[in-house]
Amino acid sequence: MKLKNPRLVRSLQTAYSAERAASFAYIGHAASLRNPEDVEAIRRIEQDEWDHRREVRAIMDAYQVPVSRWLEWKYWWIGRLIGLSCHLIGKFMPYFFAGKLESGNVCEYFVMMKEFRELGINRHDEALYEMGVREKEHEVYFLGMIKGASWLPLFEKVFSWGVEQSANDVDLDDLLGVDRADAYCRKFRSGVR
Repeated sequence: MKLKNPRLVRSLQTAYSAERAASFAYIGHAASLRNPEDVEAIRRIEQDEWDHRREVRAIMDAYQVPVSRWLEWKYWWIGRLIGLSCHLIGKFMPYFFAGKLESGNVCEYFVMMKEFRELGINRHDEALYEMGVREKEHEVYFLGMIKGASWLPLFEKVFSWGVEQSANDVDLDDLLGVDRADAYCRKFRSGVR
């Protein structure tokens, strides 16, 4: 079966390529750190991103969604440049921007789940839900790493993410189940990364 929803197709293609970019960025981020515990935490997050890429590819293959060469090329460069920049911009900014990015990624997966449901397809609900929740866990981890930083209030004001602001409305302490997950991310637009 081929997907006839161009926005969903583009969301899958973008997620697939952007997960590799995130993985490359986390390789650079981990390499820029000295504390072995911090390095291990970033490597676990990197592995999650590779796992998400494989899962998204399996979904794409099920519906004959091709990989976008343009997005692969674009996100390859973005990931490599971000990974390299982690060696140059200090400790705060890699954590901050990773958290902001992960905050938006949460809704990508919940919106994809809704769009599949609108097509009468719910066989990917669990996988998309789990990926969205895992991205939220990443966001919470990154915010925890910078919560007391003196730069955070300014960055939160400028970039609309931090202690008081998030790009999603998922609460890990009061998580809705898969069956009620349509309540999440109602204001989020799919396909934008």
